[in-house]
Parts: sequence; C-alpha cells; structure tokens
Amino acid sequence: MTNIAGRVREAFRGDQRVDPDALIARLDAVRRFLTAVDGLLPDAELVPAHTLVERAGTRLALSRDHTVVALAGATGSGKSSLFNALAQLELSPVGVRRPTTGVTHACVWGPLEGANRLLDWTGVLPRHRFVRESALDGDDETALHGLILLDLPDFDSVQRSHRLEVDRLLGLVDQVVWVVDPQKYADRVIHDSYLREFHRHRDVTVVVLNQADRLSPTELPRVLDDLRRLLDSDGLTGVPLLATTAIDPAGMAGLRAALERTVAERQAALRRLAGDVDSVVAGLDELVGSARPAGGPEDTAVDALNRALAGTAGVPAVTEAVEKAYRHRAGAATGWPLVRGWRRLRPDPLRRLHLPGPSGDAADPAESLVAATSVPDPTAAQRSALGLAIRAVADRAAADLPAAWPAAVTSAARSRLGDLPDALDQRIAGTDLGLGRRPLWWRIVGGVQWLVTLAAVVGLGWLVLGYALRALGLPALDNPMVGQVPLPTLLLLGGLLAGLLVAALTRPVVRWAARRARGRAEQRLTAQVARVGEEYVLAPVRIVLASYAQARDALRDAARR
Repeated sequence: MTNIAGRVREAFRGDQRVDPDALIARLDAVRRFLTAVDGLLPDAELVPAHTLVERAGTRLALSRDHTVVALAGATGSGKSSLFNALAQLELSPVGVRRPTTGVTHACVWGPLEGANRLLDWTGVLPRHRFVRESALDGDDETALHGLILLDLPDFDSVQRSHRLEVDRLLGLVDQVVWVVDPQKYADRVIHDSYLREFHRHRDVTVVVLNQADRLSPTELPRVLDDLRRLLDSDGLTGVPLLATTAIDPAGMAGLRAALERTVAERQAALRRLAGDVDSVVAGLDELVGSARPAGGPEDTAVDALNRALAGTAGVPAVTEAVEKAYRHRAGAATGWPLVRGWRRLRPDPLRRLHLPGPSGDAADPAESLVAATSVPDPTAAQRSALGLAIRAVADRAAADLPAAWPAAVTSAARSRLGDLPDALDQRIAGTDLGLGRRPLWWRIVGGVQWLVTLAAVVGLGWLVLGYALRALGLPALDNPMVGQVPLPTLLLLGGLLAGLLVAALTRPVVRWAARRARGRAEQRLTAQVARVGEEYVLAPVRIVLASYAQARDALRDAARR
C-alpha cells in the first residue's frame, strides 16, 4: 500500500522560480496594452485581460504568506474524503448521495485571522472555514502552515450553480489538485472542459488518481500509464501524477509531500499569475500579430485624398474666381482711366464667394461668422469621391494589420468627417490668395495710360478751343506743326492710338499673369486643404497606428518570462 500511495510519476514541478518584479512588469505591460487599445478593439476580446489585471492586482495585494490550493473533481472521485484525510478532521460531508459537496469548504493551516482576507476574496462563507491548528499536533502540521485547502463542489454536478462556483474559484486559486478515480479518470468532461484548458498552468497543476486501493498491484501501473497518456494529449506533460487513497494515511504521503513543497516555496500564487499572463497573451496575440505598423498612409492615397478634399472645398471654383478677379482688377488698374469707373461698377468675382475683396479683407466680417464663404456646396459626385478617398487612406494604412484593426483605422479616418466642411470652408476663407497687393507693373502701365489719356485730352481741348475761337471770329491759335501734322491733332490721335496699343499689349500679359495668380492660389489652397486632411483624417489614422505599435510592443513585453 505504501508503494501505491507514494508513487509519483513525475518530479513535482516548481524548480523554475517566478521573479515577483518580472511578473509585475509583465502585468504592467498588459495594462499598457489595454490602455493602448482602449476604444479601438471590441470589449469582448479584452475581457480576459481586464479580468487578469484586476484579479492579479488584488491577489498580490493580499497575503503572500498563504497558498490557496483547490481540490477539484467529479462526483464520486473522493475529493471530500481526501480533504478530510489531509485535515485529519471530518470537515466536508462525505456520502453516497450525489452531489455531496454543494458549497466550498476551506481548511486553514495556521491562524485563521491571516487567511480571512483571502477567503473573503474567494467568497468562502465564514461558517465553512475551519482551522487546522491543535496543540496536540505539536510540530506535525508546521510544514503546511500557510496552506488554505479548498474542497470545491463537483464540476459535473446537475446543479448549474455548483458548476458556476467551480469555474469561478478555478480562476482564483493558486494551485489546483485534480482528483480522478479509476472508473471515470478518462471522462471527456474533465479532459475537454478543464484539464486541457489548464495546459498553460502546468506549474500549478497536480493530478491524483484517488481510490487507488480499488486497483490491484498489476492494474495500477496500467491505469497510471493510460492516465499519463491522456494528460500528455491534454498538454499537461510533466505535471505530477500521484496515486492516493484516503482510507490509509500512508496513501496520502505523496500528495501531502507535494503540498508541503508548494507551501514551503511560496511560489504557487506567482506561478498561477504567470500562467494567467501566458494564457491572456496567447489569446491577445492574434489581435496584434507580428506586423510592423506603417508610419502612415501611402503618398498616392494622401494625394488622392487631397484632390478629393480640394474638390469638396471648391478649390477649382475659387481658383477660377482668382483668375477672373486678377483680370478684373488688372483691367481696372491698367485700362483707360475714363472707363475704369465703369469696371469698378462690376462686382469683383471673389466678392461673390465672400472671399477677400479688392482691399484684401473679407467682404463682411459678420457674414464670415455665419458662413466663411459662399463657395458652391460639393456635388454628390464630389462627396462620393471624398468618401472613397478616405476609405482608400484607411485601407492602405491598415493593409498589413491584423483583422481586428482595419475597422478601428477606418473609424478613425471617418471620425471627424462631419467637421470637414466647416474646417475646409474656414481654411479657404482664411487663405491669402495673393491678390492683396497690386503689382508694380500695374502702376507703371496705369501711369502710362494716364499720360496718353492726358495727351489725348490736351489735344482734344486744344482743337476745341481753336474751333471755338474761329467760330467767335477771334484770332485763331497758332498750332505748332510736327512734320505735316498739327500738334493738337497729333496729341489727340497719338494719345488714343497709344492707349489702344498699350491696352492691346497689356491684355495677353494680364491673361498670362492671371493664370500664374491662379496657379499660386491653387498651391496655397491645396496646402491649406492638405493641412485639414492631415488634422481631420490622417492624424486620427496615425494615432491608431501608434496605438497599434504601442499595443504590439506592450504585448511583446508581457510575453517575456
């Protein structure tokens, strides 16, 4: 019987110690990951990580001198018998009625006061807490001081509340001792629903084949070998596998030795949390993958976005107005002085759009508060082009990201779509279109026009005066001759012809200069539109990409052991 009870198939795991500082650093990395992805990824995907951070913080803040070990198993596996045998007291009810254990019982080795905070956290009711402390024991139980042993309800209970209680506590305890019996050790429920899920917690998992006394000496090795095969297929290679029997104290020696080692090392809580981090990191890995985030959208996508924004903002209409305004103002400055007033009666094309008028100032500040410009509203085609350009920016930026991120990038790119019209309008209204100052050549041409006009007026006046004097019978003026042409006639005709010639020579120059003014205005407006695109579309996208990079780095740090 001693051979049955003491058989240990694998050395008890725990040689690799967990550094508390390293564990805390990993948990902090998980917190950084959650901060980076806050609002970007579906909350349902992040529940395990949030639970881990909250649970780990609470567990580390509670007693580090206690180790919480749970006995978990199916109905009839003899958990409660093992619990009582380890405590050497009848604490948990044992019977043939199934399920026998309906609530969790706890036995504390050492003073109860120091373990109460942990038991409050796990939710074990005070009336089900017991102390394994007796003066009659002497030093017999000293090796287990600090152990909190829990007898859980049966996980296959017909009572759903029992199963929920088991699942809840399995997420809180430091170590789990899975109790199976010779009849149901291969049951699919325990392997598929529980043991396989604990493959990342091998360091805090022990499996015991209880009621080993029911097997003959030749049957026991075969059953243990088959159970080991099943555990290996569950991913639990190397976990301690013990044979126990509660009816003989010698049959508890292997399990008790394992518990004593766990209590002495004070590592179970740290190893459990380290396994939890491993499990959470593995679950989150597909959310970040291994892709290196791009710095931003491709230049081609940005250029297409800027063109779409320019169309939506009415840049073509504004630049056309700039060209017309230049020609209008140039004509008013370089045309004949006698017709300049007529030109000024025509409205300036930029004023029609509530853009800076001839003086360079806005047409009406009060109007600018209501609507910065009167640029025509974008057409349906222009709005559609803008939507497609924004989508293209998001798609290019998220091309190499895992499946969970493109939606976040697209949402960020469209997050300020409603603010774009006003922002574009204000940028257009506030852009210096380069028409605020008159070119020097306008003044020179205008001066020439004044001179030739003045010459024509002088010549005309001279001729009129001579005609009037002759009509009144007065002595006529002596008209100087320039060759064969009287000077007054030369002044009149020369002034008119010179004015026409200057106007004819100036007209193509004005058209060329107007096109240049239009090009300069287009550059300035495009630059302003690009700034709007950067602020309202590209910057949110880059924030998401930066968050992805931070999440990726944080998860990589959390994966380091």
